[in-house]
Amino acid sequence: MAWIRCVGSFSAVTVAGALLMCGCAGSGGQAPSRGTAASQASPGGSPSGSASPSGNLTEDQAERKALIPAAAVGYEKAVKAAVKAVPGSKPVSVELERGADGKPVWKTEVAASDGASSKVPVDVTTGKAGQPRTDTGEDSDDKAKLAARLRKTKVTMYQAAATATGRRKGTVSTAELDDEKGALVWKVDVVTHVDWNKTTFDVDVNSGKVLRENVDRD
Repeated sequence: MAWIRCVGSFSAVTVAGALLMCGCAGSGGQAPSRGTAASQASPGGSPSGSASPSGNLTEDQAERKALIPAAAVGYEKAVKAAVKAVPGSKPVSVELERGADGKPVWKTEVAASDGASSKVPVDVTTGKAGQPRTDTGEDSDDKAKLAARLRKTKVTMYQAAATATGRRKGTVSTAELDDEKGALVWKVDVVTHVDWNKTTFDVDVNSGKVLRENVDRD
């Protein structure tokens, strides 16, 4: 009988201890995980993986920021200098970029009435045209095609550029005669100084209307 009373007493203690442990685990007293605590401590934090706003420029934006202010001479003066260097020619394209020496230069292309084109570099500081270089790779078909395009063009490059800058205040960095999905257009790039983004406008060569507008934020 003494042995039975001992076992019964032991069992009661064991059960009571087990119940006490269960009560602690299920009473809501469990400490929050570190992840939960961290999220509660910073309710205003940005979601994981989202980019924080910054003033850093992309490589292309930084290049525009370096080139545009370096050009004391604008695109229009550069084009007129190129046309003067090749008498009787009309403008085909102009682009502000770096030359072989790494310095900014206006690279222009003009064409005679027969479609023969010439490349003319123009100094971005003085506006002086360099030596015209005739495109020797053109065949008769290329010349005829370009001549036909120029004859069909009613809106000038200057008018198209004015339309583009009227829509987006900035500096013209590129303008070229181009065929966009069967439509002949002046493709004009305007760089905005506040963010150094580039906006491309497709301006119809007949109506002068903007057919397409695209912002490059890279």
